[in-house]
Amino acid sequence: MQTDPTPAYSSLVALGDSFTEGMSDLLPDGTYRGWADLLAARMAATGPGFRYANLAVRGKLIQQIVDEQVEVAAAMRADVVTLVGGLNDTLRPKCDMGRVRDLLTEAVERLAPHCKQLVLMRSPGRQGPVLERFRPRMEALFECVDELAGRHGALVVDLYGAPSLADPRLWDVDRLHLTADGHRRVADAVWQTLGHAPEDPEWHLPPEATLPPRWAARRVEDARFARQHLLPWIGRRLTGRSSGDGLPPKRPELLPYEGL
Repeated sequence: MQTDPTPAYSSLVALGDSFTEGMSDLLPDGTYRGWADLLAARMAATGPGFRYANLAVRGKLIQQIVDEQVEVAAAMRADVVTLVGGLNDTLRPKCDMGRVRDLLTEAVERLAPHCKQLVLMRSPGRQGPVLERFRPRMEALFECVDELAGRHGALVVDLYGAPSLADPRLWDVDRLHLTADGHRRVADAVWQTLGHAPEDPEWHLPPEATLPPRWAARRVEDARFARQHLLPWIGRRLTGRSSGDGLPPKRPELLPYEGL
């Protein structure tokens, strides 16, 4: 049996918002798992003593990530640090992309010297009309990610370019967060980007084709989505509130990983 020649990393710290927190990969106890937890489980299996922290909190903007998570993560001096942020900013009615770029640059410059490997991402983008108006901002953010990675030796996981993660079937009913299968694919993408042999070499390919729902069923689902998810989301954007207000980081300390 061929072994994975990639050197084992001994620690992982994940920074970000709901995407890194793991919404909507819901566990039976009501907590979220997500790609970062799945990645930590794989990394822990490569050697003893692996440690993991996840500082992500849903709804955080890039300023909040810089203020609340970056210095904490830098002080941990983990082998691998993942940073995904700025996308929530692009979805706000008013977004200063120059400010977002400056803050993301600050985060990368503060993190890169304090870890062995910094990992950035081009976040996944679901197909659909709601996000189309924000797509130019998203792509401007990803251009910044690419530039920063080139300057600081960071790895970039291109989730935005993966057909699988544009497929609506890989997104939860809120149309903002990935399903459990979506998170599993992200974990494999990061795992492979770190140089490990793939568990799913076709993570980027969409699921097998299925018959689309009938027109009437789609309209019912659209109405339910608007009532339960879209209108509350718009309300939070307009009032400056966040779904993560008052919530603590998911896993605030860099502790030995004990499994899912």
